[in-house]
Amino acid sequence: MKRLHIFILKSYLNPLIMTFLISLFILVMQFLWRYVDDLVGKGLEISILVELIFYASLMVVPMALPLAILLASLMSFGNLGENYELTALKSAGISLPRIMSPLIIFLVFVCFGAFKFSNNILPVANLKLYSLLWSVRQASPEFDIKEKIFYNGLTDFIIKIDKKSQTDDMLYGIMIYDHRNKLAKNSNVTIADSGKLQFSDDKTSLKLTLWDGVTYDEKADQKKRTIRSKDKQQFRIDNFKKQIALIPMQGMDFQRHDEGLFKNHNRMKNLEQLSHDSDSLQTERDIHIQRLKPRVEQNYFVLNKTHNRKLRRELEDDPDIDSALIKAFKPRAIESYGIADIDSVFESFDAGTKVMVLENALRRARDTKSQIDEGMVNVDKVDYQLVRHKIEWHRKFTLSFACFIFFFIGAPLGAIIRKGGLGMPVVISIIFFIVYYIIDTFGLKVSKEGVWPPHIGMWLSSFVLFPIGVFLTYKAATDSAILNADAYIIFFQKLFARLKKRIKGNK
Repeated sequence: MKRLHIFILKSYLNPLIMTFLISLFILVMQFLWRYVDDLVGKGLEISILVELIFYASLMVVPMALPLAILLASLMSFGNLGENYELTALKSAGISLPRIMSPLIIFLVFVCFGAFKFSNNILPVANLKLYSLLWSVRQASPEFDIKEKIFYNGLTDFIIKIDKKSQTDDMLYGIMIYDHRNKLAKNSNVTIADSGKLQFSDDKTSLKLTLWDGVTYDEKADQKKRTIRSKDKQQFRIDNFKKQIALIPMQGMDFQRHDEGLFKNHNRMKNLEQLSHDSDSLQTERDIHIQRLKPRVEQNYFVLNKTHNRKLRRELEDDPDIDSALIKAFKPRAIESYGIADIDSVFESFDAGTKVMVLENALRRARDTKSQIDEGMVNVDKVDYQLVRHKIEWHRKFTLSFACFIFFFIGAPLGAIIRKGGLGMPVVISIIFFIVYYIIDTFGLKVSKEGVWPPHIGMWLSSFVLFPIGVFLTYKAATDSAILNADAYIIFFQKLFARLKKRIKGNK
């Protein structure tokens, strides 16, 4: 049995490593394609890109690992079935669960490692990735001027050129708009026949040398122009043979931002931190509700003020009643004092009094609704964070359980189909993974919107796929031909043969 277990493990580990690397590569490429606009043209160093890809690889592991387990299970058991090795093992009296036992033990360790990875490594990887990605987004793009296109990548300056040299930094037909005067844009324009660009060593400023040009500067006071439009404007023209300008270039260099800005996000926390913060958020929510409750009760109840004052005097005259209890005394609803039915009291009023009462009640209802809406803003903010903390808490476990479920779907399915390689297993794996991803995305969405509790939404995909895994394992253990194409071909051949006999018999 030891040799058999080693053989099964070797047959499974090679496809697992290969499919995991392929899945990881595809998902990382998808990540880079998603953020390609934020990365291109920033002049980032190779080390920054390598670091970004490394953290992105860690982030997509929760999706790559279950897919790799499903595909490897299908390939390995499909190869064993296609080469009649499963048939030989079963003929020797070894059942399918016995054949799968070393892989089940191996998957237990994989699931445990996946949980540890999701709880300890993944939050740190998310923190590093999103802080680095935020820093990349904040960096300005590289300075690149296109011919005959206005370039606005510089602060307070817009540049347009007609032509630029392909051999050096010479520019021709230069037009520069200076927008440092916020009140009068386009009031300062410089036109030059040619020029040359040079960058400082630290990339903080741009040295622009211009030849044979003219500067048009409108000096009129913008405030006076808005009051008396007939005032004469001051206009200045400067001609120059050579002019050197220093233009500040802010944010052109890459700077890392503080990772502490992202530590409070739910995806950057482990189980202990999520549980602690969830309790704190629940306490904060209860405080907001308690603050809102008396404001609602004060406007909701109709009070008998005369009976209320009498009852308070009785409490104050009683020496056995604590003064703190008197201060905490709250009036009760008018129904609690045995007063006559409210409807009969209302009907006893004249028409004018009824209108006044209804208008007063409507005003109180509107005031109460406004107070509730105002108070619920803070409650909704806390609920938003609380739900996402609970979602992330359950996500730590769903990764491990998904790996286990996909093994019990892939292994028996491969034993039933008996097709190895990358053909049929890849197609079936993609179908099952798409189904899993759609259900998981649906559960995540309804959980975030508060339609379902987080524990139902996050475990929905597992609840759906787990019975499928049990069913396929049972069918494979009992040598069912449910997915055997030859069995269906033989069935339909027999069915058509019977139909032909009946047709001939009727003739």
